Amino acid sequence: MEAEIICVGTELLLGDIVNTNAQYLSQQLAMLGISVMHQHVVGDNAHRLRELVRQAMQRSQLLIFSGGLGPTADDLTKETVAQAFGDPLHFDEEEWAKITAHFARTHRPITENNRKQAMVPTHGHKLVNDRGTAPGCWFENETCCAALMPGVPHEMKAMWQLQVLPVLLKKQNCALHSMTLRVLGGESQIESQVSDLLANANPTAAIYCKTGECEIRITAKAADDAAAQAMCRDYSKNFYSRLGTSIYDADVPGLEYTVVHALQQRGLTVATAESLTGGTVAQRLTAVPGASSVLGFGYVTYSEKAKQQLLGVPAEIIERYNVVSAPVAARMALGAKQASGADIAVSLTGLAGPDGGTEQLPLGTVYVGAAMGNRVWVKHLTLGYRGREIVRQRSAVQALDMVRRLALGLEIPEARCFAADTPAQEQVF
Repeated sequence: MEAEIICVGTELLLGDIVNTNAQYLSQQLAMLGISVMHQHVVGDNAHRLRELVRQAMQRSQLLIFSGGLGPTADDLTKETVAQAFGDPLHFDEEEWAKITAHFARTHRPITENNRKQAMVPTHGHKLVNDRGTAPGCWFENETCCAALMPGVPHEMKAMWQLQVLPVLLKKQNCALHSMTLRVLGGESQIESQVSDLLANANPTAAIYCKTGECEIRITAKAADDAAAQAMCRDYSKNFYSRLGTSIYDADVPGLEYTVVHALQQRGLTVATAESLTGGTVAQRLTAVPGASSVLGFGYVTYSEKAKQQLLGVPAEIIERYNVVSAPVAARMALGAKQASGADIAVSLTGLAGPDGGTEQLPLGTVYVGAAMGNRVWVKHLTLGYRGREIVRQRSAVQALDMVRRLALGLEIPEARCFAADTPAQEQVF
């Protein structure tokens, strides 16, 4: 089956609203094995929309619309598509009752033009909208079918999952299941290791780039959900064998969840000492419910004075080796561990930009330290400069991963390990 996505709204053409719906729908259709041949954005113009629908119906078997289902005169999608499919609209009393009840609950007067939203297909069927007042529509003839959904993203996504997806799965006579592997590293590096696995027909696998990490989404089609789940699990083993501990978890919102759960399972606590990240690592950890059981202290030591007073970093080490250095990162981690009494402490110091870089210490230079027991690990990052926030976020990812690896007893790649009492001059690299 070949599909086209048609997003309707002049505000999209003007750039007033970012078209995230097209991205979401493309990903969803790809998981179904449905090829998206065209994506369109068209303004609120009846003639142009009518011509686009006519052409799309001749090319493709499935048309997915978002937008243009509202009550105003420029909301034209439903009327235009109904005409193209030769399916007259009729007034739906049930939908009108829902609309009037919504206005009553929100203490707003209802206007006559809202009756337009209660018009639904006669030969096709309506798509229930549990998140808003505009129902969607399903139209179908011998060669093509069309799903019309609202443009509001949370309404569209809910309608897709609850109304449209089940129809498409039924048409394909199958069940669909996905799992997402979270992988640390850059997209090109990861893709080079697993490129052949991304070319499989069923299950399919696709890689999506994030800041400092990637997602690999595995999707299987089978006769039932249990079989599809089993296919995903089995196929994921291929990725684990290639990528090893770079895969930090599956089906979790983010690395901080894995870190908190790993610490909880082992009865460990952590403290943070942050300079360039300004509390980002602590913020990510505390976003996880239950994080209070593992994180008691978070130090934001942005100035040299703060590093000295709160973490006990000697002024002479900062002066001799620079505040952005391995010895300072090591002393920050050791100081945070001692001051907090935590089992693990992680530290960050670096140059996030846009100012302060030198030939010897270019922007994007970061040192991440971690202390546990009587040892300290330091990792030197050369992130380059692609913006201040990118440097900060990528640094935070590296810090969280060091905590994960220490909690799980894993090696920390590219980090140097020192005894806690190692002289500063022997920690320079």
